[in-house]
Amino acid sequence: MSRADGTPYAPHTDEETAAMLAAIGADDEEALFDIPDPVAFDGDFGIDARTEREIRDECARIFARNDDLTEFLGRGHYGHYVPSVVDHLADRAEFLTSYTQYQPEVSQGFLQALFEYQSMLVELTGLDVANCSMYDAATALGEAATLADRVRSTSGDTVLVPEQLREGKRAVLANYCDGADLTVEDYPMADGTADVDVLADRAGDDVVMVYAESPTVRGCLEERLAAIGDLADETDALFVLGSDVVALSVLKSPAAVGADVVVGEAGSLGLPTSYGMGLGIFACSDEFLRQVPGRLVGASEDANGARAYTLTLQTREQHIRKERATSNICTNQAWVALRAAIHAATLGPDGLVDLANDCVREAAALADRIDDCSGAAAPVHDRHHFREFAVRVDQPAAAVAEDLETEGFAVHAIGDHLLQVCVTDLNAGRTDGLVAAFEEVL
Repeated sequence: MSRADGTPYAPHTDEETAAMLAAIGADDEEALFDIPDPVAFDGDFGIDARTEREIRDECARIFARNDDLTEFLGRGHYGHYVPSVVDHLADRAEFLTSYTQYQPEVSQGFLQALFEYQSMLVELTGLDVANCSMYDAATALGEAATLADRVRSTSGDTVLVPEQLREGKRAVLANYCDGADLTVEDYPMADGTADVDVLADRAGDDVVMVYAESPTVRGCLEERLAAIGDLADETDALFVLGSDVVALSVLKSPAAVGADVVVGEAGSLGLPTSYGMGLGIFACSDEFLRQVPGRLVGASEDANGARAYTLTLQTREQHIRKERATSNICTNQAWVALRAAIHAATLGPDGLVDLANDCVREAAALADRIDDCSGAAAPVHDRHHFREFAVRVDQPAAAVAEDLETEGFAVHAIGDHLLQVCVTDLNAGRTDGLVAAFEEVL
């Protein structure tokens, strides 16, 4: 877009602007805004001009103030080595500058990549439909709750979640449920996984959705998912399973245990740990095809009969009648989904399974070594673990975590005498140092 005089990105000529101002009786464009003097721009940012090298030196000095810690942190944020090919491909200009791929005639490459991303999720979950991205796991869970409210015939308004659900995720879910007049309630855990017997007593006609996680927030693999699915089915509640794309490569298929919807994070592929930036997954059976939030990329044919890709379904109110909209989620996570797809394709099926198996083996090995330290017991829960596990310490957990930080290692304190440790391929080479630090501080 450009003006007749060649000036780019200017939507109006001076004459058009003057005519519009005259029509509304304003002297100039500034008269359209009421900006208080204390925050109004006075023409000076107060930032001295510096050369590129001076700026780089200043940034280096600022970054040098960061603590040099090796993180053994998890609880929803996980880092794996991202192959360089992900950056090289995803940083191509046609991907970086693309917003939502509304125009298929100019977006075939990106649309195909998103179609492949959806296909990978379908294969990992065993479900029929996956959308092309969500904000993160928390918002995907919220969308699942509002979907349950729309599609279930039960008159209930209660969403059941595990009591050890991560606080931030629960807060986002509660926000979604508040707008839909749903109530979020907890069911108890037994040794790190769902207490299915108590859940069976709690499930009833008032429940519209049952949510379970595997791995759980403490890294435990849920052993009775099929039983939870049966309980949800008996009460006509939606069974929503939270998981992780890496874990899904070795766990039993969510579809095989009766999951209606799978939500979770895919950001462990293609992204470094960013503690705030995520990539939510959302997959479901085709029964809920027209209830899926966001967008779906589909395969079709062009006028010449060749395979082509397009945004097949868009269910937000910008695109369809408001009363038929499912969600107004409108960010574009497509570039992040592209990175996850490239990473998964680079690993391939065998590589993804190898990575997942390492997450089991390395967690078990590290837990055994910490358990040998005087004053520590690990893992707390008698379960199989994925990436992370809880550690019971005799001393106050917060003090131990602080002392470990002094030694150069960051772990979570999750209780008065409970720590949580997460190991992946990125920090596995520093486990000797972590164990030595445990021995020192304990």
